[in-house]
Amino acid sequence: MGLTYAEIVLKNCGDVLKAQRYEMDEDEVRSMRVNALVDTGSISLCINEAIQEVLQLPIRGKKLSQMANGQLLEFPVVGPVEIYIDDRYCTTNAILLPDDQEPLLGAIPLEEMDMMVHPSRNKLVPAHPEGPIMKLK
Repeated sequence: MGLTYAEIVLKNCGDVLKAQRYEMDEDEVRSMRVNALVDTGSISLCINEAIQEVLQLPIRGKKLSQMANGQLLEFPVVGPVEIYIDDRYCTTNAILLPDDQEPLLGAIPLEEMDMMVHPSRNKLVPAHPEGPIMKLK
């Protein structure tokens, strides 16, 4: 099995809420289409500084994270951000990675959207096609 990527849409959750309250137009919602590495070894959504520059998510704190090599590093946490994959979505925070590092879609948002990596197709698919709770109608 090789690397799995998913095209996702990220939206600034604060903007989405303002648009729902008619405080801003929907076309003003800061959003970005991203090709993210699906990383089931990662817990969270991880975005880079270029994505953060577009979305302008507030910094919510810092989080100590363990890298694949065992090294512990502290990263800013930003959010909330909405993640959309096809007709599924979730709201979460994101780890802010430095520079232009590859965005990662981790296990928690995958679980919340009821998505999984299909091993033979090397593709992100619904775990239960009949749909999760967080499915768009």
